[in-house]
Amino acid sequence: MKISAQKSLLPAFQDILLAICLVLPFQSGAQTYTGYTLYAQQQGTKGYLVDMTGATYHSWTFASNKTTCYSTYLLPDGSLLRSVNRTGNSFSGGPVSGEVQKVNWNGTVTWDFVYSTTDYCSHHDHHPMPNGNVLLICYERKTAAQVTQAGCSWTGEMWPEKIVEIQPSGSTGGTVVWEWHIWDHLCQNYNAARDNYVTSIVQHPELLNINYLPQKDWMHANGIDYNPVLDQIIFSSHNLNEVYVIDHSTTTAQAAGHTGGNSGKGGDILYRWGNPAAYQASGSTIFNVVHDAHWVPSTHPAWPNALCGFNNKGGAGSKSCVDIFIPPYNGYNYSITPGSAFTPATYSSRHTYSGTATQNMGNSQQLPNGNTLVCIAQSGFMYEINPSQAQVWSKTVTGVVAQAFRYPPCYVTGTY
Repeated sequence: MKISAQKSLLPAFQDILLAICLVLPFQSGAQTYTGYTLYAQQQGTKGYLVDMTGATYHSWTFASNKTTCYSTYLLPDGSLLRSVNRTGNSFSGGPVSGEVQKVNWNGTVTWDFVYSTTDYCSHHDHHPMPNGNVLLICYERKTAAQVTQAGCSWTGEMWPEKIVEIQPSGSTGGTVVWEWHIWDHLCQNYNAARDNYVTSIVQHPELLNINYLPQKDWMHANGIDYNPVLDQIIFSSHNLNEVYVIDHSTTTAQAAGHTGGNSGKGGDILYRWGNPAAYQASGSTIFNVVHDAHWVPSTHPAWPNALCGFNNKGGAGSKSCVDIFIPPYNGYNYSITPGSAFTPATYSSRHTYSGTATQNMGNSQQLPNGNTLVCIAQSGFMYEINPSQAQVWSKTVTGVVAQAFRYPPCYVTGTY
């Protein structure tokens, strides 16, 4: 494994303390997972930590021209890492951000970083790394001529995804220390005279078929997570109804190719799941608008290191549900029978929300005592269920809440 002072690899000491902290509430034997729930309404100027009674324990107030775009995370030092609705972006649509902030416990902005030009722009989710770096999902602009040369049957400008890792510096600075582009990992069997041509799409699940549902906002990625043990990234695609795992142990040069890294496959897709039709494989489509791709934490008693997606309309009657599935791990790779879809054929566990579905956004968090926190974004409804799927806690707020997270008391207060 390559060691770097810049790129995030193994968990820092604070993450080991966090792992200990996470299991402490489980030892209390409480029906709920005791802690504080973090949320921030979209387009809002406040962030909240509420206690188990639903009362506000702490809040942050943001500038009126720096409203929340999508994701907000609580860092070990008590700061928020939040995406901001930046004005003046060249890219449009929701939720396009272009800016990420770090706001300390007292409400002071300590880092305000813009990642937005005419050629690229951050959007939707981001993820804090163990070493303090930040992963951003970003659109990057490709001209109609570039799209045609790539072998696409659709004519027009396209915004494919890239993922960048930013090392913060100063109050507004940031350096890209690693990046990955889906544009480097395409295939097509439409035009043999163009780039990325292969004779069989299904034989190349490691590449993304540029002719599967092409449009300007092609993938519309919306959720991202990092596994520090595997040194891998997972992200979800709203439009293609898949989640993808890629290798983060590569250099940027390796990430642009097909060799290198722990997997030996460079930046190729290591694993994908949810819609086999996207690579012309047989199998059921599980996701009907997916968000919030993430690993189930190793602290979870039932599904450690499984993968999870928020399935907006995938449940019976087009209900929102949370799907957990077990990937076919094979070291740093994932087993597949050539010409077939990645396993499993379906989910291992599903929780379906009984109320009105959220058509987009939403998330879940699998807690160390076996419970799950669920956020129904468009209803502003957050609730916790136990392993029997009985509701043990809930809170409803005004407005849209894209994501919500539960943090144990020791993480919030710093006392164990």
